[in-house]
Amino acid sequence: MLLGLMLLMCAPPCELTALLLTATPSRPVEGGSVTLTCNVLVPSRRLDGPLQFCFFRDSRVLWPGWSSSPELQLPKVWREDSGSYWCEEKTMAARVARSPRVQIQVQRVPVCNVSLETQPPGGQVQKGERLALVCMVARGTGDITFLWYKGALGLNLETKTQRSLAAKYEIPAVGDSDTDKYYCAADNGYGPSLSELVSVTVRIPVSRPVLTIRGPGAPAEVGDVVELRCEAQRGSLPILYRFYHKNVTLGRSSAHAGRGASFNLSLTAEHSGNYSCEADNGLGARRSEAVPLNVTVPTEDRKELLASGILKGMLGVLGPVILALFCCGLRKRLGRRPSGNPHRSPPSPVPPASGYVNSPAPLQGQSMYENANVVLGDEVYSLVYHTQQERPPAVPPPRTRVKDQVSQNPHRTFPPARLSFFCRRLLKL
Repeated sequence: MLLGLMLLMCAPPCELTALLLTATPSRPVEGGSVTLTCNVLVPSRRLDGPLQFCFFRDSRVLWPGWSSSPELQLPKVWREDSGSYWCEEKTMAARVARSPRVQIQVQRVPVCNVSLETQPPGGQVQKGERLALVCMVARGTGDITFLWYKGALGLNLETKTQRSLAAKYEIPAVGDSDTDKYYCAADNGYGPSLSELVSVTVRIPVSRPVLTIRGPGAPAEVGDVVELRCEAQRGSLPILYRFYHKNVTLGRSSAHAGRGASFNLSLTAEHSGNYSCEADNGLGARRSEAVPLNVTVPTEDRKELLASGILKGMLGVLGPVILALFCCGLRKRLGRRPSGNPHRSPPSPVPPASGYVNSPAPLQGQSMYENANVVLGDEVYSLVYHTQQERPPAVPPPRTRVKDQVSQNPHRTFPPARLSFFCRRLLKL
């Protein structure tokens, strides 16, 4: 009797309506969204007003609780959102219906394609500057643990766990010891995945170089070969060295292995003065202090230099004067020359032919020269007289005479008109 009464009292509120909960997608991936729908399969026999729906996970009410919508949107789900889900329906009369439980397992994507990048790019960073090592994954969901390592032994520098595809490790001010190889690892529960090795080079600016001058002896003399040695104690290689004499560049040399560079110089009297050098590795050039060098000139060389200088000075001053006087005299002589046919003048009378005399031996021939005063263009002509005496034979042969011959002088001279013009131009100077 009592049991029947209890069943009667409980009948109205415990009347159940058939509900079914569905999840879309049924196998969600971390970082994705899920839509829960509470489907009413068998309506209630009596509807006492609008229906209200509520969604649960592992006995916890999901936000926003009871509402009139049979759907619930979960914008992002993670691995910890996996669990048992169901929904309930109620009316104004407080009659409640519950769906069967649905197990939802959120899938995690393993990390892949881990890489390490440096900031600044290229792994070249100046000493004292900030260095950032960025570890990235191409894919992976959920909480990812990032680890940074240094050197071949894998010294762990930092460990970070965060829900992102990239993480950063920073060194505020790098030093000499930070030059090494680095790599990183990422893990989201499926085991660590490693990146490739990345080289980091800490570039050190050059220190102020020191210039030394080495020679065969002291003092330095003309003809000695001296070595200019420039060296910077600190600075990343390669280093370019430049050598200067009175701020004029003498030469340059690069150091790829050692710390210094040399430049050989053969001394002359003009090489006395201050010398300096400059070191530059791309992070700023530094210049050395000036080093004086006094080149001694030997006494003999000094006398020769003095005499040569005096002679050059005298020639420079007296040469034009002598040339001008010569031209003046030549101009006067040309002015006194008699006028006539410039092309041909009659030759002087030919001297009488010499007779033949008896002589026990032939006599040496004799020649006589006389200017013919013949000018034709640039040619000057002369008359040549040649006589010869020999022993007469038993029967005197007919007497012969040597014809006068006119030979052409092969020497070419300046025409008077050209010489006069040249002298006038020189006197104007």
